[in-house]
Amino acid sequence: MSEAVAEKVAARFGELYGAEPHGVWAAPGRVNLIGEHTDYNDGFVMPFALPHTAVAAVSRREDGVLRLHSADVEGGVAELRLDDLSPESDKNWTAYPAGVVWALREAGHAVTGADIHLSSTVPSGAGLSSSAALEVVVALALNDLFSLGLRGWQLARLCQRAENVYVGAPVGIMDQTASACCEAGHALFLDTRDLSQKQIPFDLAAEGLRLLVVDTQVKHSHSEGEYGKRRAGCEKGAALLGVNALRDVPYGELDAALSRLGDEEEVRRLVRHIVTENERVERVVSLLESGDDTRAIAPILVEGHASLRDDFRISCPELDLVVDTALTSGALGARMTGGGFGGSAIVLAEETDVDAITKAVTEAFAAADFTTPRVFEAVPSAGARRLS
Repeated sequence: MSEAVAEKVAARFGELYGAEPHGVWAAPGRVNLIGEHTDYNDGFVMPFALPHTAVAAVSRREDGVLRLHSADVEGGVAELRLDDLSPESDKNWTAYPAGVVWALREAGHAVTGADIHLSSTVPSGAGLSSSAALEVVVALALNDLFSLGLRGWQLARLCQRAENVYVGAPVGIMDQTASACCEAGHALFLDTRDLSQKQIPFDLAAEGLRLLVVDTQVKHSHSEGEYGKRRAGCEKGAALLGVNALRDVPYGELDAALSRLGDEEEVRRLVRHIVTENERVERVVSLLESGDDTRAIAPILVEGHASLRDDFRISCPELDLVVDTALTSGALGARMTGGGFGGSAIVLAEETDVDAITKAVTEAFAAADFTTPRVFEAVPSAGARRLS
C-alpha cells in the first residue's frame, strides 16, 4: 500500500515539476482516545495515529522559492518566495506548508526552498488532524532533505508554532506530536508540559474489539472563535486560581478550587472539565498498562463525552446522536473526539457488534435528516516516516 501510494504521488510530482522528487514522506492523522482540550492546559492526552496519511513528494531548491501543489485542492502550482512569508498573510491551504517553512527559518534552520506535491487521505474538518498531518509531513521531509537533525518532538513544536503564529489557529501540541511520534499498535501517553512520552500497547483486535470513527460530516475550524474562547476561559481560570495552568489543580482539590471561583460559572465549567479529563487520562493509562480487559476503559469514554457536552459545551446534535445511538445499540463506550462543534466521535465495540452499530447510527442520522455519516475502523498505526 505505502509503496503504491508513494509511486503515485511521485509520478504526479514529476508531471508537475518535470523531474523526479528527492523523496516521498507520509504523516498520519490521529484519533484522540481520551484527553480533550487538555493539551493547551499543560495536561495529559492519549492519541493514536490513523492509517490515513498526508503524503508529500518533495525536492530541495536553493533559490529561495517554495512551490506547492495539492491533489486535494483545485488549482495549479502556487509559487511563493521564502523572504515574503509572513504570519497570517495567507488564508489558503498553502498557509500550512508555508508556515512550516517559515517556522523552520525563524528557528534558524537554513531551508532554501522546495518543490512539494501533497496528497492526503485524512478527512478534512473531521477532527482527525488533517492540518497537523500536512504540517508534519512537510517538516519531516525538509528535516531530511536539509539534514537538520531534528527529532519528532522538535518537529512537532515547530509545526505547532507554524499553526499558532503563521496560520493563526490557537491549537495545542497534541496533534503534531501524535502525527510525528506515534507507533503502530500503541496509543501515545503524552505529558504536554514537558513532552515526555510513553507508548502504551493498544491492540484491540487481539481482544475481539474494534474502535470505530464516525465522521458526522459536520465541519469545524479551529481558527474560528469558539475554540479560542474556550482557551481564553481556561487561561482565566488558571489566573484566578493562581496556577500556571489548569494542569496544576489537583483532582482531589477540585471542589475547593471551584468554590474559589465564585460566580464565574462559565470558568467553573471549563476548569471542571480540564481537571476531571486529566484524571480520566490517568485512569485509562493505568487500566491499559495493567494488562486487564480493555473493555474497562469504556465507561471512562462515556464520562468524557458528558463532560465535553455539559461542561465544555463543544458537542453538537450530530455528535450526541452518534454517542447515544451507539450506546443503545450495544457499544461498550463512545464519545466525541477532537476540537468539537462537529467532526467525529469514537465508538468502542465488540467486533461482532460493529455492523449493527454502524447500521443503527446511519439509520438514526437518516431519521434526523442529517448528512449520512462516514464510519470506519481506527487501527493504531505508525507515525511520520519516509516512504521512498
